[in-house]
Amino acid sequence: MNSFPVVPPIALPQPRRGQRRVISSDVDDWVQITDLQPNLTLPKVIVSKVPGLRLVDWVKTRREYLTTLLQSAGGLLFRGFEVADPAAFESFLQSVAGDLLDYRDRSSPRHLVGQHIYTSTDYPADQEIFLHSENSYAATWPLKLAFCCWTAPRSGGETPIADTRKLLQSIDPAIRDRFARLGVMYTRTFGDGMGLSWQEVFQTDVPSEVEAFCQANAIEWEWISDNRLRTRQVRPAITRHPQTREWVWFNHAVFFHITSRPPEIRETLLANFGEAALPHNTYYGDGTPIEPEVLDALRECYHAATVTFTWQEKDVLLLDNMLTAHGRSPFTGDRLVLVGMAQPQTLADSNFSIDFTEDLGV
Repeated sequence: MNSFPVVPPIALPQPRRGQRRVISSDVDDWVQITDLQPNLTLPKVIVSKVPGLRLVDWVKTRREYLTTLLQSAGGLLFRGFEVADPAAFESFLQSVAGDLLDYRDRSSPRHLVGQHIYTSTDYPADQEIFLHSENSYAATWPLKLAFCCWTAPRSGGETPIADTRKLLQSIDPAIRDRFARLGVMYTRTFGDGMGLSWQEVFQTDVPSEVEAFCQANAIEWEWISDNRLRTRQVRPAITRHPQTREWVWFNHAVFFHITSRPPEIRETLLANFGEAALPHNTYYGDGTPIEPEVLDALRECYHAATVTFTWQEKDVLLLDNMLTAHGRSPFTGDRLVLVGMAQPQTLADSNFSIDFTEDLGV
């Protein structure tokens, strides 16, 4: 495959190292596990009580315990541990989730800072990133992802999160059922100088390799010209978690819709490209438009379910990507948050066929 060269790792400042300790099997001797707020279980907060305790050391023998805790809460916030460098962060994620994923079928700009560790989305600091589940539009997505706050912002810059089980429960049944029946159609147009190029998204500059990827991942494609590509894919809006078997709201329907863009950007895009050639847009799975009032109602559900916390340097947030959506608040000052993705899931891994006589948990 003719892929692009790996971006050289970003040089990161090293944190001060504390005294390293030999860890015991007694969880309570080394950490304190609490709720972020009373009656709020997302995320569970795991705080080191031992200066210099390396996060990767503590999690190595506790994978099963942490998996169970993660599936219950949806997210775990590790605080006060030593994370020496991106490699240590990568080792942590490997310890709790297995092999990491490369970022392919991309939707946002990132930079590589380690073998499989990236910067979180490189959007301007004044822009909000709406809540979403990573790669829910794709045929393959990570079941787990982790963030590490390397440099905390001066203000703002939170990573808001929301329980997708609660989201599903809060959606109006008529809206929920239509999405359950039809799914979501995602359309993309590449090569107009807006958004990512198809070369970056598919990590190749060979059109035949793009076509092979689309063929293998149930994506319809059309070359409009030599360097312009249009794709379309239909994915479920509601699916089962492959392990807990819970129904979850898992899609990018609101995130990619043109109405989620700031008004001035939205107007510019529509004026320059028209709806049919937008860099991103979403529809019901049968191609019909999603009504503005439906999108507004869904946004209200996201906002009602949102939980925020203030980043502290070397905080690590581990999410079950199907149980918990995430986003980003605008910020001031420097902010560097690293991200890694692990445990690939595919369309074949979950049961997407919904029997409407079955209890969806709502």
